[in-house]
Amino acid sequence: MLQEFTINEGKVIMNFSVKFCDTRQKLLNSYGFKRVMETFLRKLKTDDLIVYNYYMDEFKSEELFADTLINVFKLLTVCNTEEIMHVDNKYNIFFDDRDNFLELIDLLYTFWSKLERFAVVNNTTVAQGLQNVRFNQSNGLFSELVLTTYRRLQEMVRGYEDRVFRLLAMGANAGLMTSNIPWNCPTEYRGLSHIPFITNVVFDPPFITYTKRNTRDGIFHEHKENPIANIVLNENEWFLFPVKVGSMLTFVYFHSDFMDQGFGLANLFELAKEDQYMGKKPDIIYVYAYPDGHDEKRTFYYKDKKNDILIGYANHTDDVDYFGYMKKMLLTLHNIKQMQFDRLPIHGAMVNIALKNGKESNIIIMGDSGAGKSESLEAFRSLNAEYIRHMRVIFDDMGYLVKEKDGSIKGYGTEIGAFVRIDDLDPAYAYEQLDRGIYSNPDKVNARVTIPISTYDVISRGYKVDYFLYANNYADSVEKIKIYSDLDEAIKIFEDGARKAKGTTTEKGLVKSYFANPFGPVQEKDVAGKLIQQFFKDMSDNGVKIGEMHTSLAIDGRTKDGPREAAEELFKIINE
Repeated sequence: MLQEFTINEGKVIMNFSVKFCDTRQKLLNSYGFKRVMETFLRKLKTDDLIVYNYYMDEFKSEELFADTLINVFKLLTVCNTEEIMHVDNKYNIFFDDRDNFLELIDLLYTFWSKLERFAVVNNTTVAQGLQNVRFNQSNGLFSELVLTTYRRLQEMVRGYEDRVFRLLAMGANAGLMTSNIPWNCPTEYRGLSHIPFITNVVFDPPFITYTKRNTRDGIFHEHKENPIANIVLNENEWFLFPVKVGSMLTFVYFHSDFMDQGFGLANLFELAKEDQYMGKKPDIIYVYAYPDGHDEKRTFYYKDKKNDILIGYANHTDDVDYFGYMKKMLLTLHNIKQMQFDRLPIHGAMVNIALKNGKESNIIIMGDSGAGKSESLEAFRSLNAEYIRHMRVIFDDMGYLVKEKDGSIKGYGTEIGAFVRIDDLDPAYAYEQLDRGIYSNPDKVNARVTIPISTYDVISRGYKVDYFLYANNYADSVEKIKIYSDLDEAIKIFEDGARKAKGTTTEKGLVKSYFANPFGPVQEKDVAGKLIQQFFKDMSDNGVKIGEMHTSLAIDGRTKDGPREAAEELFKIINE
């Protein structure tokens, strides 16, 4: 990012490498403050017309209003109100009704506090910035500057000092550190090669975002032409997040208009280290929110066989403004790539549990969105004191099975975090995540939180599978755990992928998706079908117990009790 400051649709991006304000005068004189003031006055016109009209009757134009307001702020940092009124009577409008002026200052402060504020530091930029100083220190200084400037304005207008101080973080909510690092870029993608890599991420939780959509719709289809061949990305508008999706090195390019979706990757996937991609070629490239001139949503993938890279693509439209389009495309690409290596993708959750009686089990609960995977893990957590000595989450949404050289079947994870529905979590647990969570649309249906739940070392270690269970969310059976002796019967249940939709997508009622996984197996059904037959036989030969877990998650009144009762029955079976 080369620009000093941008503000758009509730998001602010500050380039600390180009401009860093460390004094009140620098802050009030900055281009960024002028842009914030202009945007604030436009919002004031819609949200608080009484205050807006009071001043506009005097100034007539927003430009004059903004300039005069900034000037009086500058004067208040060094003068008292009487001195200012002696300087020029044009400022009297602010002091004739001081309560009105104090309300205006508070409204501006609140407007700034509700923006999603990102800061960028580029390690190679030579400018009047702080690229050689720790971001945490610089952002702390900037936050304190904003707070003290606000308090100074209040105190000077009121005529007395504050007695109660609220130490809010008023700098950037999140910071991205970037570096220009060379990679083995094929000719077709030279237009991407100049975008700097994100090397470090910091943020001040809880980080709350609001998106234009709160559900995902449809599946991603294969495209016959390369959608990103020879495109050129603008360095002012694009960021590159290098992540490890499972074992796959993945370059995620995202547009700055969708900054919160790109930033959400920090809590979900492992940020790749420089030595993992310097001079190397990725397994996957995803270009998210490319403005291609189409108003309708365009999301698909392309197999670049020449360069052995799987390409994901989403265009710049409001319809993809939901983290599901970031996460699920990456998982689709990952799963298709893993199937090329004869590995079976699993849409579900896997947990390693050590019980208090000394027994240990590795359990996979498979099911599509809303089937009860994450809720079952939460039920396990709630039973921790009664049954569990130790619990380790291997994956909470997507993983894959590998047949090892010794013939055993092991499960691996793709994500270090989870993107889970707040509605279906225990309220206490949801609040416990405040110190590390990224919350999306917390006051709406399908509210979500993205939280870290494991480490990359854990998810990539490989755990031998003991139980492989299908999450049935629509049948309230007395028998919560059912183990199948007939392998064909079990395969049919898993391949049917039946569930009652819970509102996490646009689907409604009882629906089916092949192998409960519309992120790879549906698109590559022939390949997946052969892998399913082989892996189920191998699991059966290895003594893996295959069956159903009735979570009852979609049954009214059973959202919390259903997963808990199923978890209790499972623990009793393991204890036997």
